[in-house]
Amino acid sequence: MTTVNQNAIEKYRNNFLKEVEERVEDGHMVKMCMQCGVCAGSCPFGPHWEHSPQKLFMMIRAGKRDEVLGSDSMFMCTSCYNCIVRCPRQLPITHIMHGLANYAHRLGLAPKGQPTREFATLFWNNLAKKGRVNELVLTLRHYFKDGLISGIKTALAMQGIGLRMFKAKRINPMEIFGGHSLKDLKGFHAIVAKAKEIEDRKKGFTA
Repeated sequence: MTTVNQNAIEKYRNNFLKEVEERVEDGHMVKMCMQCGVCAGSCPFGPHWEHSPQKLFMMIRAGKRDEVLGSDSMFMCTSCYNCIVRCPRQLPITHIMHGLANYAHRLGLAPKGQPTREFATLFWNNLAKKGRVNELVLTLRHYFKDGLISGIKTALAMQGIGLRMFKAKRINPMEIFGGHSLKDLKGFHAIVAKAKEIEDRKKGFTA
């Protein structure tokens, strides 16, 4: 168990709703859900996930912390915003879903091997390094994350797309050596660090 997770358990013991309200983006709106099910019926991924937003919100109010934060349902959200548009109470459901996913990730409770989480982490690490996405390095790390053989098979299967991206100058083979970066990289890293500091303090990840 991570330290931040242990601290959260001790602070909010038996009050998961309060924890969500204080630490998850727009979490204070969860209690406004009237369980109509419109979000579940509107979601294009509805048949494929474990818990709909409606069910997750009910579980939060019921104190089912481990079940909610250990679910991959939040990571299934594609940000289509159907749920927000159709919600009779105009709850920011998409934002809450992303907030729950981020919170579960920060606590170390998100399912290991969850594809969306893995790619998002790869993407952020790629972007944060030099302030710009290195498409070639990002693609290779994504293809080879499960090993050499798997990576070769995936690369061969996707070679057509790769060649088209190369012709369109979306991929530069020389970027394997580091790629381009922002001019003021130091300033960019300072902004990211400050933003993280503010967010950590706001969400209770620091004293």
